[in-house]
Amino acid sequence: MKERIEIDFKNAMKSKDKLMLSVIRMLKGAIQLEEINKKRELDESELFQVLSKQIKTRNEMIVEFEKANRLELKEQALAEIAILNVYMPTLMSEEEITLFIQKGIEELKPSKNEIGKIMGYVTKELKGKADMALVNKIVKNELEKI
Repeated sequence: MKERIEIDFKNAMKSKDKLMLSVIRMLKGAIQLEEINKKRELDESELFQVLSKQIKTRNEMIVEFEKANRLELKEQALAEIAILNVYMPTLMSEEEITLFIQKGIEELKPSKNEIGKIMGYVTKELKGKADMALVNKIVKNELEKI
């Protein structure tokens, strides 16, 4: 992923694509900051976590821009998200997540109140492969069925 970002960065510089250049520059900076904090190079799943955090931040910004009626800033944030999404892996579907969670519930046999037990199991396996907010919602729904 880092090589792809570097190639896209150079291409954006050559084509003078200011939006792409600024988004990739911001992403590279976030990755470097995380590597400095961890004192090592990030692996693929950690890179996706950084990327997900950047997308989440922009989604939160969009909500604030809508409240403030700043449509031009909202459009810019949407364009930035579209660029960042190019680097995201294909996430698991809701059905795939549900099946995985049901398998985990069968294995661990938790009570309705043991959401942490299931989330620990699921997070370890699905981090970077699935939208964790969706995973949390599905876990709660499946535990209600017990």
